[in-house]
Amino acid sequence: MFVWCGVLFCLGIAAFVDSVLNMGEIFRTVNSVLFMLLSLALLVRTTTKKKERKVEHYEEKIFHLEREVNMLKQHQKQLSEF
Repeated sequence: MFVWCGVLFCLGIAAFVDSVLNMGEIFRTVNSVLFMLLSLALLVRTTTKKKERKVEHYEEKIFHLEREVNMLKQHQKQLSEF
């Protein structure tokens, strides 16, 4: 996904430079800017989703560890009463 975002962003920059420098009429200015901004938004969205998934993974791991600690405490309490 990051590779495609990078390719889209590079193509958007190339299109913008092409339209600004009038080297060729491959892309129009508005289309190139929209193309570049769309690819940048896709890149930002992908990175934020990746960070959110990492946080969710940590929260899930903490939940399982807390549950395990509670089970061990209960087991220790039962052993001390026995």
